Amino acid sequence: MKTKFSHVNLVSRDWRKLADFYIKVFDCRPKPPERNLSGEWLDKLTDLQDAHIQGIHLVLPGSDADGDSAGPTLEIFQYDHNKANPHKYINIEGFGHIAFAVENVEEKLRLLLEHGGSTVGELIDTKIAGVGKISVVYAKDPEGNIIEIQKWD
Repeated sequence: MKTKFSHVNLVSRDWRKLADFYIKVFDCRPKPPERNLSGEWLDKLTDLQDAHIQGIHLVLPGSDADGDSAGPTLEIFQYDHNKANPHKYINIEGFGHIAFAVENVEEKLRLLLEHGGSTVGELIDTKIAGVGKISVVYAKDPEGNIIEIQKWD
């Protein structure tokens, strides 16, 4: 059986604002249509009563080299009734962060900060034995989701 990676989902307080952040900072592109989902099927799928989700998929940069937008996406959804998760740390069990490879880590970090993001730690330049030299920083989007910005040499 063939398997293909599809998407990563972020549940957002304001899906339009968060999608705009990933479009402006990380060159993601909207993959229409916008989603406006509800109904018995969604209640059964999510095990929630009267579930209602709005959002969009964003094509990740570098994932559609042939231009067909068929690659993996970042799915940003907002429920009518989200449950808050105010403490997002780098070492919490489960999904920890999303990573973007960039040409210039300092410039991308500056752009992230200009658009409401923040840093987790410091920008580090180091060598990883057997792998190579990396420039890397952990940061957060405006809703606190952790992002790794990296450049390998």
